[in-house]
Amino acid sequence: MRMTRDEYQAVIDRSNEASMQVALHFDFTIADRVEDLAASQPDDAFLIHEGERITYSDVNTRAEDYARIALARGIGKDDVVALMIENRPEFLYAWFGLLKIGAIASLINTQAKSSAVTHAVTVVGSKLAFIGSECMERYLTGDDLCSTVPTILIPDGPSPGTFVSTGTIAFSSALREAAEVEYTSRSRAGLRASDVCCYMFTSGTTGLPKAAMITHSKWLSAGARWICSAGIDRDDVFYGVLPLFHGAALMSMFSAVLAVGGSAVLRRRFSASRFWEDVAEHRITVFQYVGEICRYLVNTPAVSGEKEHTLEVLLGAGMGIDVWTQFVARFGDQIRIYEGYGSTESNCSLINLDNKPGSCGRIPYWDRTFIRHVKYDIEAQDHARSANGFLIQAKPGETGELIGQVSTASGDMVSPFDGYSDDAATQKKLLRDVFETGDVWFSTGDLLRRDEEDYFYFVDRVGDTYRWKSENVSTTEAVHELSAYSDAEIINVYGVQVPAHEGRAGMAALVMGPGKSFDPDGFYRLATSALPHYAVPLFVRVCPEMDMTGTYKLRKVDLQKQGYDPARFADELYLLDHDAKRYAPYSAAGLEALRVEPFA
Repeated sequence: MRMTRDEYQAVIDRSNEASMQVALHFDFTIADRVEDLAASQPDDAFLIHEGERITYSDVNTRAEDYARIALARGIGKDDVVALMIENRPEFLYAWFGLLKIGAIASLINTQAKSSAVTHAVTVVGSKLAFIGSECMERYLTGDDLCSTVPTILIPDGPSPGTFVSTGTIAFSSALREAAEVEYTSRSRAGLRASDVCCYMFTSGTTGLPKAAMITHSKWLSAGARWICSAGIDRDDVFYGVLPLFHGAALMSMFSAVLAVGGSAVLRRRFSASRFWEDVAEHRITVFQYVGEICRYLVNTPAVSGEKEHTLEVLLGAGMGIDVWTQFVARFGDQIRIYEGYGSTESNCSLINLDNKPGSCGRIPYWDRTFIRHVKYDIEAQDHARSANGFLIQAKPGETGELIGQVSTASGDMVSPFDGYSDDAATQKKLLRDVFETGDVWFSTGDLLRRDEEDYFYFVDRVGDTYRWKSENVSTTEAVHELSAYSDAEIINVYGVQVPAHEGRAGMAALVMGPGKSFDPDGFYRLATSALPHYAVPLFVRVCPEMDMTGTYKLRKVDLQKQGYDPARFADELYLLDHDAKRYAPYSAAGLEALRVEPFA
């Protein structure tokens, strides 16, 4: 049921007030919250992992082991420790342990290799590393890290792993060496809520990721906001399948778990076949999602009784309206979907509070928000400006960038942007003199559109939207339309450069479902009927698998570089053929018919 503007604003106001209360507790940190819960509800379940029930008392005790190990090796307040462990309790033990002594964790993507893992360890000056044995092979592809950063191997299950040959330190040995080290809360004396609790690396699709600084206050505020927005409480059981090194799982979901003192079922990775079994077994009520995961779920074969479950709340982002309507139809409209908009480092966010399909949030009253929606010239790759040089607010129906105010023209703080470890990267995200001389705003780099009721809809990342035949093509919207091609398990749309043409031509990369093969006639019929003529892909590439980030975002950079040159890959390649009303296998004659030169 739709909320009125006043009802919607009232929830936002309560959420903002809860966040403000967190900020006002200057000395209260995540470690304090963990220790308070261990004292007040020691025997309550915090984690369920692979059949093991771990209480709040358990996690607090085990975190102290990591705190003492770090103290024994000279780690203290503001020192950085690299953390590379898959979704298992040891990740949280290690992180909470570091927070207990005021240290900062550098959270490394568990799939990172070579320069990426070296970058994540060194760019923030890590002095110690906790590395899961399941990640050690990838960690060792870095630039001689074990010889420069003391590396403690965290065993995965009963096997201690190998450490002698790699120069790492066994966890059991490190724990024995720290046996006489005393831990008390005085070990983090002077730590403030405004201090950094971890570095989260932005899961960008290009280049080496930036280390975003996350403060204790920002992390705790996320949980406080979810209590107000989604009505979760201590009785809720959360389901965590997204990687803990990323904000969606660690900052969004687990901040909510700690905020209410609830429990979480933690899995190594997402499994569509196990999802509903886990929901039933553990009576899960809250699920943290990203859009592609929900697409997998609606593509699974139907089973009897699939609407009879305990799941009540979905928290997440990236669920297109196509998946949304299918999800509710299959699994029940009693599920409340809180689709949101935001990013790890952003100072602004949106949330859909009343289940409007496809929307990522609403701004009921513009005079009660520090967020603005400004016109963006996609062709010029820059903001549109008025005659006086200031940015222009986008109108309903127009695509524009969302920005959040950092400070006023007089220098008063509005909503802080904590930034990255690299100050130059921080400055690049700031817009100055936006609506008046001297004001400062955070550039999200995201294009959204809003309707007449001020509900917002995600369109694309700046740079992903491309121009072809003087028209703008949103890759996100193209994927939503093409997702009706059910034989494909994954569809990725992007623009590729074409010699002697302005803009970029559309290309779709497909991963077919099990036992399915590409139907060039059927895909042509769908593309030409569902998309405007300028958005119909000129090229289709059928791939065995798709490159993704750890949070199921489709990477495009390598695909764009390879373009439509069949010499650069072994995948099937097809060309749009309007005369034959199909996609035809790649050929020189086909290129000529499209008036397209070979890829350069």
